Amino acid sequence: MKILVFLLVLANLLFYAFSNDYLGKPEQPDAERAARQVRPESLVIVSRDKEPPLPAAKEPPAETAPPPPAAAVTPAAAGPEVAAGGGAARVCLLWDHLSAADADRLGSLLGARFPAFTVKWLEGGENGGWWIYIPPLANKAEADKKAGELRQLGITDYFVVPDGPNRFAISLGVFSGEKGGQERLAELKNKGVRSARLMPRPNKDGTIGLRAEGPAADRAALLGALNGGLARPSPRACP
Repeated sequence: MKILVFLLVLANLLFYAFSNDYLGKPEQPDAERAARQVRPESLVIVSRDKEPPLPAAKEPPAETAPPPPAAAVTPAAAGPEVAAGGGAARVCLLWDHLSAADADRLGSLLGARFPAFTVKWLEGGENGGWWIYIPPLANKAEADKKAGELRQLGITDYFVVPDGPNRFAISLGVFSGEKGGQERLAELKNKGVRSARLMPRPNKDGTIGLRAEGPAADRAALLGALNGGLARPSPRACP
């Protein structure tokens, strides 16, 4: 019991000596306090009469402007003459009920001045076929004169058309296929017949159809070149 009392008295004396710095103190009193400081660089010293400055506001990160939307590619308005699948505009013209002379004139014009156009003859007649003929002459006298020339060349299988749109034309034969007509036409050329033509067989009314497809930009020039030279100068669009 005495030992316990002695230890309590000793502890109190040591605490008293430590509290009153009897055991020694550091040379710099603030050294221990400085060691206990947290982030001393954040302290700001200001004068007594001035308010401390507000902390600088952080600038928000610059927003990256979204890229401008890609310009939409709008195809050019396609009219009825634009060919399917794009590309240059094309036009399809159809002449029907042409006389043999008009059909020959139109075909020759397309071949000579508008080679970009594709020409297709429309086969007529009950069973189609191809026809070799000499275009209509001015009158019966001219037709008879041409018939006499054919006889002199040894050609007797001909027929002078008496009426209809091909009046005074001279028929030299009808063939079921184009190849047979071309072979016969070559024979006539070899015999000296220079004015004979080959085209699809006329319909019952004696007319022929022609279809031409080509650049739409040449349409006005083509119609202008005809200049009313056909009995049916206005074509219609292909079906």
